[in-house]
Amino acid sequence: MYAIVEIAGQQFKVEKNDEIFVHRMEVEPGTKVEFKEVLLVDNNGKVSIGMPHVEDTKVSCKVIEHARGDKVIVFKKKRRKGFQKETGHRQDFSKILIESITLKGAAKEKKAKKETGEE
Repeated sequence: MYAIVEIAGQQFKVEKNDEIFVHRMEVEPGTKVEFKEVLLVDNNGKVSIGMPHVEDTKVSCKVIEHARGDKVIVFKKKRRKGFQKETGHRQDFSKILIESITLKGAAKEKKAKKETGEE
């Protein structure tokens, strides 16, 4: 099962136990976070597409750590003018672990299978 979820304005394809880097979140490491902006869910071939979001679906995550990306150098130069300018930038990231993807009807289907004895 996988889902496409919107986190901080960006879309990510996530599965259970994935570790992804997202833009810096203002929470402490070890905090659990839920995202309800799920755009698409594929549950073993059964695809649910949201308009714009899938109803009653959420992705539960845990913030592992905060980190910084590699330095990006920006160099500007105008030839024959003696103008040179160099700046750098390091983006702040949060590393998160996807713990679960919860669907609206998934719990009902499991209960129905247990009651009827299907597997």
